[in-house]
Amino acid sequence: MAPRGKAPISDTPVRPRGRPKKVLVPAAPAWVGLDFARERALHAQGLAPVAGADEVGRGPLAGPVVAAAVVLDPERVPQGLDDSKKLTKAKREALYLEICATAEVAVSLAPPARIDRDNIRQATLWALANAVKGLPFRPAFLLVDGNDPPPADCRVEAIVGGDGLVASIAAASIVAKVVRDRLMAGLGAAFPAYGFERHMGYGTAEHGAALRRHGPCLHHRRSFAPVREQQLGLFPAEDRDLEEMP
Repeated sequence: MAPRGKAPISDTPVRPRGRPKKVLVPAAPAWVGLDFARERALHAQGLAPVAGADEVGRGPLAGPVVAAAVVLDPERVPQGLDDSKKLTKAKREALYLEICATAEVAVSLAPPARIDRDNIRQATLWALANAVKGLPFRPAFLLVDGNDPPPADCRVEAIVGGDGLVASIAAASIVAKVVRDRLMAGLGAAFPAYGFERHMGYGTAEHGAALRRHGPCLHHRRSFAPVREQQLGLFPAEDRDLEEMP
């Protein structure tokens, strides 16, 4: 018999009466792309302004390498920044306009003639350095995508995959990509036989067929093997100046 004033002990679980209370789970925050944390950390060390730099167009058979340098406004960092390759064309275009409206931006192009003369690595480093020089002021620190930093009149850190990690580099990748795509669309209108506006100068099957059919134009990189092979096929060795042979 249970003691008076105390409920008997039972092994049967007691179910609470009424409906269970709903547990409110906070909604996940809206995706806003890369943050500005690395730049803010450098600012805290007295290193400001901080620029990000990136290039587009190392691999194509035609067209320039385009490099961009961007100094973002810490109070107006665009939302949605990311590696330009991960964004849709519409998103890139919208971010490009916002970056140009809120940040300091400089762009530099290394044309095919420079690429052929200096090689693709040197032409790319030149374009990156020239873009940084084009900014209205000298940055205190430069963050650049990759593992091969360009010469610069400031401290530099190269970050592999930086366009998907650092806001300023992502902004530069977007600017460079949009500028180059627009240039290649213009070349496509001027040289419709090659379809530049579709493949942006990369070595696609369509581009290779056009090269075999028409040979290279003045915007092709003649030092690149697929172009050089077609050029040699069009102009036999006995008809060329030996000093121009690769």
